[in-house]
Amino acid sequence: MPRARDSFSLGHVKVRPGAQRDVLLPITRLVTGGDVSLPVRVVHGKEPGPVVWVNGAVHGDEVVGVEIIRQVLGSLSPVTMRGTLLAVPVVNVLGFMAGDRYLPDRRDLNRSFPGSTRGSLASRLAHLFMTQVVSKSEVGIDLHTGADRRANHPQIRGDLDDPRTLHLARAFGAPVILHARLRDGSLRQAARERGACVLLYEGGENLRLDPYAVDAGVAGVRNVLAALGMIDSPERTETEPTTRECRSSEWVRARRSGMLRLDVALGAEVTDGERLGTLYDAFGRTLRAVYASRSGVVIGRTEAPVVHRGDAVVHIAS
Repeated sequence: MPRARDSFSLGHVKVRPGAQRDVLLPITRLVTGGDVSLPVRVVHGKEPGPVVWVNGAVHGDEVVGVEIIRQVLGSLSPVTMRGTLLAVPVVNVLGFMAGDRYLPDRRDLNRSFPGSTRGSLASRLAHLFMTQVVSKSEVGIDLHTGADRRANHPQIRGDLDDPRTLHLARAFGAPVILHARLRDGSLRQAARERGACVLLYEGGENLRLDPYAVDAGVAGVRNVLAALGMIDSPERTETEPTTRECRSSEWVRARRSGMLRLDVALGAEVTDGERLGTLYDAFGRTLRAVYASRSGVVIGRTEAPVVHRGDAVVHIAS
């Protein structure tokens, strides 16, 4: 008779097979005496399988990942799931509550990994996430959106030279897969150094629940869980979305300051030298056209109406 699966331990909580529980991991205490905790939903499948984490809001103003995780959790049952999912909808709790990208100490959490127990607030939060979540997992999905006043086409970024990362990136099924170098202090870099395979999802704009980014993210996370054998594969449709694999990308920058009107949408195919938009002055006089610096697909664009010389306005991957 096969041996029963062990319970999963997180913090001081044990979750039995075929069950799920919410766990609050202490981060800090407010000046008012209230506690701030890292929320984790442990979905511990009845059958054995890999341990995977999915997180949102490493940057506190990126809300798309929170909605993606909400919808994914609503579709899972620990009784039928294989393996274990650690879902962390909000990592930067203090930034999320304030609608701020950063922590109160103005540090970027995604430049603070792997962190330490004796460092800044950002460093301590990074250390908590690494020791309690990443160290227990073999695969992670880090959900992001564009930065302030930037929108991103749904895309997966990762090390496409790593066979397992490439396999899972393709399984995710986003419109674009982009080979991306590791950034010092990022969650992806720190987790890779611990032996985890990490996909970074980008889609939508900060402080907005863009449906196109949410829908692609929900489908992608479920596709990865299916590829890992944790859930049954979704039914195939007659028109499967195509995925474009890109090795590099570049931002087109404004050569003049002015009011910007872009005529190119996210996901559009452009050619080198193609006109993407126009810069105007306050009276409507044309200052300069904006042209593509390479051929490829538009994976990001500014949503700011006013730009300054040197500002990034259109992101093209090829």
